[in-house]
Amino acid sequence: MSRTLNHAAQWLGTALLPLALLPASLAAADAPRPKITGVAHISIYAHDYEKSRAFYRDFLGLEEPYSLPKPDGTPSMTFFKINERQYLELSPEVVPNTDRLNHISIETDNAEAMRLYLASRGVTVPKQVGKGRIGNSNFNIKDPEGHTVEIVQYEPAGWTVREKGKFVPETRVSKRMMHLGIIVTQFDAEMKFYQDILGFSEIWRGSSSGTQLSWVNLKVPDGDDYLEFMLYKEAPAADKRGTAHHICLEVPSVADSVAALETKPYRKQYTRLIEPKTGINRKRQANLFDPDGTRTELMERATIDGKPTPPSTAPPPR
Repeated sequence: MSRTLNHAAQWLGTALLPLALLPASLAAADAPRPKITGVAHISIYAHDYEKSRAFYRDFLGLEEPYSLPKPDGTPSMTFFKINERQYLELSPEVVPNTDRLNHISIETDNAEAMRLYLASRGVTVPKQVGKGRIGNSNFNIKDPEGHTVEIVQYEPAGWTVREKGKFVPETRVSKRMMHLGIIVTQFDAEMKFYQDILGFSEIWRGSSSGTQLSWVNLKVPDGDDYLEFMLYKEAPAADKRGTAHHICLEVPSVADSVAALETKPYRKQYTRLIEPKTGINRKRQANLFDPDGTRTELMERATIDGKPTPPSTAPPPR
């Protein structure tokens, strides 16, 4: 059995522990699930931190409301603001040639209630909700695939709320992060976790080949944002996951957005072709890549004719 399969099996074993084996304070079977209102952010690593900052700032037009230093004064992370509740976090890499994905984050209206709810469903949670350096309540869990998922609650005194109305120029490439893409090899375990425990709902599935499922889209229970499962039998090598682990930014018109990008001074140093196309989901889109190959997908909200695209009936990779 592979390490990934072992991880999923261990996670499922934990998730299915009888509630009687949990501490009494956490084992309330009727612990309600608080709201999950959206996808809050994605956190990624950069090999060349300043080059990647320039890509998101100077090319995509996202502004930095705040950055955090390490104790020695070197950069720890910077935040790129997409809208009042969605960000991209960028940090210098820890180890070269590894996965660029640090973690993803979903927003709740009550972090402590979510901690208790997840514990009641057998998910490993910390003993208490923490408070981040920018003043929001948060804690981390792991999904069956091993992805770190941060649960965040924006606090009135936090920096997110403090900067409301600031750092949101009209010139930024997008005003909404539509979805995040994550690699999934353990399809059944991931579906159980996100649907049965977190309450996400499937809204579409697609196939690039017609014979094997490629993507499944799962919407948060109390909002319109969604996660996109990028399905694989075996995950790509750690340094070749930038296309799969991605961010999708909604734009009114891909053609107009690409035209605006073509006029940016940064375009002279961006050597890739920017090619608008229509995806299998029948939505217009275009792909951009930061200096490490992490993909930003620009996508229109509606299909080319406004009609739903039928979901694929192909089986997932096995």
